Amino acid sequence: MSSELDTVFAALADPTRRAILTMLLEDDMAVTDVAEPFEMSLAAISKHLTILTRAGLIAQEKRGRVKWCKLQPDAMRATSVWMQGFGQFEPVNLDAFERFLASELDGQPETADITEA
Repeated sequence: MSSELDTVFAALADPTRRAILTMLLEDDMAVTDVAEPFEMSLAAISKHLTILTRAGLIAQEKRGRVKWCKLQPDAMRATSVWMQGFGQFEPVNLDAFERFLASELDGQPETADITEA
């Protein structure tokens, strides 16, 4: 499972690939339509699509002379289950934590011994 997660997270690490997945949420798309909004070559888009296909996030199929891309949402299931394991922790409000630390340390000597409590 770790190898599958690594492959999916590596595919999701790129903003272009995430944008492609977002586009495919709407409907299947021809490769040329996927490439249209990006300022890169069709070959570059094809490389991104290959990575998404290898990760199992999309499927590509030829319909006539046109290659189509389709989202494969089940590929994210293991990733989603793994990430939900972290949902048990409360989110940390870093601004509130910083204010707390400032109030606690206000007036304390800078070299306070951390063993004193």
